[in-house]
Amino acid sequence: MTYFTKSDIVTAALREMVVTGELAPGTELRQRDLAAQFNVSPTPVREALRRLESEGLINYHIHRGARVVDTAFGANEENFLIRAVLEGLAAALAAIRVTDEVIEELTALNAELATCDGPGARAFDVNRRFHFRIYEAARSPSLLALLRMVWQSFPPGSDTVRPLSESVRQHGEIIQLLASHDPAGAEAAIHAHITEAHPDSILPDLRRVTAAAEQVG
Repeated sequence: MTYFTKSDIVTAALREMVVTGELAPGTELRQRDLAAQFNVSPTPVREALRRLESEGLINYHIHRGARVVDTAFGANEENFLIRAVLEGLAAALAAIRVTDEVIEELTALNAELATCDGPGARAFDVNRRFHFRIYEAARSPSLLALLRMVWQSFPPGSDTVRPLSESVRQHGEIIQLLASHDPAGAEAAIHAHITEAHPDSILPDLRRVTAAAEQVG
């Protein structure tokens, strides 16, 4: 049986609030207010803030208090970038490890998605099952856990602005690349699939980030 301390519970709750954007960048986090909100003493809150600082989610100073870290992008935009990178990695791993059975499941899910009457709860659910089947095929529990957390930040039905038929077409290309055991191709295809779906295209920002990373490397 796993035992969670009060600090664990507060840390998890605050982490989710930051990741989902409920706590916006720059928000001041007062220990006394948080202790009252979570009905705990200041000590678990203080420990939680220090742990979140180590994760890079907040800036914490003993005398100046704590604030949610300001990011170069909005919370939703940043989550798209993170999802694109993580899902690209999952696709690359899946391309190496995927089985014929998984390919058949992905093909069936994509066919089911094609029968949906446009965006909606059913389409979102089928689309989510499609993507998570790829994550599962990567056989990386840590990566799967990270992607679950990122997906929690997206409200149902808000993850794409393209026509459903285009998503189905792109899914078909991804399936072919996975079936061909092409890690680089699958990673690139699913990376573009995610970034192009953002309501306010993040591709220009993503290209700048990529170029800067290459210069540092």
